[in-house]
Amino acid sequence: MLNKTLLNTLVLAALSAPALAMAEDAPASPNTFTANVGLVTDYLYRGISQTNGKPALQGGFDYAHASGFYAGVWGSSISWLTDAGAGLQVASSSQLELDTYFGFKNSFADDFSYDVGFLRYNYPATYPATMNIATGTTPWAKADTNEVYGALGYKFLTAKYSYSLGNTFALPNAKGTNYVELNANYPIADTGITLTGHIGKQTYKGVTADQLVAAGFTPTYTDYKVGVTKDISGFVLGLAYSKTNAKDAGYYSTVLNTNLGKSKAVLSLTRAF
Repeated sequence: MLNKTLLNTLVLAALSAPALAMAEDAPASPNTFTANVGLVTDYLYRGISQTNGKPALQGGFDYAHASGFYAGVWGSSISWLTDAGAGLQVASSSQLELDTYFGFKNSFADDFSYDVGFLRYNYPATYPATMNIATGTTPWAKADTNEVYGALGYKFLTAKYSYSLGNTFALPNAKGTNYVELNANYPIADTGITLTGHIGKQTYKGVTADQLVAAGFTPTYTDYKVGVTKDISGFVLGLAYSKTNAKDAGYYSTVLNTNLGKSKAVLSLTRAF
């Protein structure tokens, strides 16, 4: 007969084995929560300075599900509503951009990926009743903007199309305004270095855009960017050079006496958690 103590030990071991196996085999959570924070020497959006060449503090929170669904919020300090000049200054200029978004993305056929979603740009501020255009007085639109987007990726290349659903960055009656872009992110193996490239075109549509063009304003433009990033123990240091063909008749700041789309180099430091 087995020793009583040994028998008890074997019984306890047998009973605990399934529990250990269950703990080891427990599936990973389908939910992922992340956060990010960053500092840039100039916040460029589609090649146009949002902070009159000054640094911006940025950050956000993201949720992702294993199915491909995601949602998040992201914010940055800004000053463009005032920087654009007298024509776009508001009674209480917003110093904050707060974006909210959701979508669905996934990969297929090994090297391909897709991403579709909705993005709302929020700019809390107090706006005047009208804006003056040479052809007449037009009701002012809040800078808040709603876009839907779709992207298709192949290896390190991604093509994306964004479509505005209405008023666009303070321009009223601008449904159909769109931005088409091609982005490249090429990682160099075992170095933590990624080479980046970008070309995009912002095209304004709608009655108000037509009025602005007739008045000599040129809202449509193309932007280009090349850069490099380096991952240093979780901190990502970046350097990029941006250039646009944005015309002074459209993007010249009378406040700063400069074109907000002029060529410039930007440094960035970001960290994800």
